[in-house]
Amino acid sequence: MKPWPALLLAALAVTACSEKAPEKKGPPPTLITVVQVQPARFEVVERTLGSLEAVLDPKVGAEIAGRIVAVHVHGGQPVKKGQVMARIDPLDATQQAAADRAEVARLEALLGQQERLVTRQKELVERNFISRNALDDVTAQRDALRSQLAAAQARSEISRHGLGRTEVIAPFDGNVEVQIVSLGDYVKVGDPVFRLISNARLRANLPFPESAGPRLRIGQPVRLLSPMAPDSPVEGAIEDIRPTLLEGSRAIEVIARIDNPGALRGGGSVNATVITGAREGALMVPEQSVVLRPAGKVVYVVEGSKVRQQIVRTGGKEGGLVEILDGLKGGERVALDGAGFLTQDAPITVKGAPAAAPASSKPQ
Repeated sequence: MKPWPALLLAALAVTACSEKAPEKKGPPPTLITVVQVQPARFEVVERTLGSLEAVLDPKVGAEIAGRIVAVHVHGGQPVKKGQVMARIDPLDATQQAAADRAEVARLEALLGQQERLVTRQKELVERNFISRNALDDVTAQRDALRSQLAAAQARSEISRHGLGRTEVIAPFDGNVEVQIVSLGDYVKVGDPVFRLISNARLRANLPFPESAGPRLRIGQPVRLLSPMAPDSPVEGAIEDIRPTLLEGSRAIEVIARIDNPGALRGGGSVNATVITGAREGALMVPEQSVVLRPAGKVVYVVEGSKVRQQIVRTGGKEGGLVEILDGLKGGERVALDGAGFLTQDAPITVKGAPAAAPASSKPQ
């Protein structure tokens, strides 16, 4: 047997023994940020999309009959309390006032004549020249004239006041929403001339689902946010809860009245938040920290260089935070950014934390 094959086999065996098997490495640590669980005040809220309408939105009518001879304001224009918006031809009112004054004068003359007749009849009765029945007749006629005169005087006073009502006056500061009449139109007493609106005070109509009914109360604070003023929330309170549900939607209609800071307008939409309750000392974590796993909702609690998976029971949400009802005690540090990539005992590196100590060092 030749020695070369034996030597080659021996060399291969020595080489194989001198090579070490490669070591298995675990997964690299996941870079995360953390947040500490702290007790905080948690507000229980109900949210809805509602609408605004003006509290003052009347139709201003004509107080006398006549033809419109001047229109001083038009739709969209602002008006001040006491401002003349239109004028009605005073001719009819003037003639009516004159006729009423003439009627008063006529009845005064008749009553004076009747008073003198009653006086004479009394004298004749005392002398037994006429019967008592004749005196009673003229006395009754006098009393009837007195009643007619009182009615005529009242009508004359009304027509006299009507002479000052030929001007259509703005009853408050606001804006002309609709100009109902035009120059030359004939209006009767009570006919609408303008529709005014004031945005100084607004009413918010807020529909809520039936399920929210037991939690809604008059006086609860309301926070309103309008697209016209997205950075300026307005605070108010529930003033009324309608006793019946809205037909069709079966929603509960809640009414809140607010003072307009200036940017809101009737007819606009508004996002409403009603604070139905509050809990002090609630444990809150960012929604991002709660991860859905087969075991349920979990958070990852930082323990040294690893994390522990902790099952939690959650409550309400507010402002990007979720309430933890069970599973945490407070004070724990839980994963925030990167939580969705973690598992039980996963190695982690906390962003911004000091560099890890050498393996021979004791854990911090």
